[in-house]
Amino acid sequence: MSVRILAIDTTTEACSVAIWNNGEICTLFKVCPRKHTRYILPMIQKILADSGLSLHQLDALAFGRGPGSFTGVRIGISIGQGLALGANLPMISVSTLQTLAQGGWRQSGVQQVLVAIDARMGEIYWGQFTQNTSGYWLGIDSEAVITPKQASIYLQSLVGHWVTVGTGWQIYPDLITNSKAILLTGQVILSQAEDMLPLALQSWYNGDIIKVEQAEPIYLRNKAIWKKIK
Repeated sequence: MSVRILAIDTTTEACSVAIWNNGEICTLFKVCPRKHTRYILPMIQKILADSGLSLHQLDALAFGRGPGSFTGVRIGISIGQGLALGANLPMISVSTLQTLAQGGWRQSGVQQVLVAIDARMGEIYWGQFTQNTSGYWLGIDSEAVITPKQASIYLQSLVGHWVTVGTGWQIYPDLITNSKAILLTGQVILSQAEDMLPLALQSWYNGDIIKVEQAEPIYLRNKAIWKKIK
């Protein structure tokens, strides 16, 4: 069956877009902290032009739902909603942590991935994912915002080989020394839209699509906490 999906991710310090065009993948990635609004739309226009497609030729639009940067998550969702509404496209919600797990597997081939993203304020966004024989990731219920100390407790209970991805391992390098498992350092630091595509395709074939007005961010925190600067 012919499937064309555009994926958009602005949840971390990078802007990333990718297209699945009946098995062909086109992707663009740029690290641009706090400049997502400047780059994301030109990147979308370019990738559509490079793929020879228009928005109306797509079947769905996938967006990174978070967790991640509060501002980045909102930018990606609002841009995605605007494009999907204009082209009458359904949307697919994709976890940022699961996207990083997919990237860790793509880079290493290891089917157990630990994701840690710096969440500021002495916390990390955390996820423990295992890929089953059908290529689906188990562990979405492990997604949480925790302290490094709490992560160390989780690490003590793990066995086997795990790949580490995300910015949290660089911010808190002592995490690696607290594990009884064999931790392999992955090369994936920021989420990439390319790794959203396999997850979005699974959702598409399972019928897990949503309407534009149903697109929501996942912060993991109950509410955003903003520090006032005097």
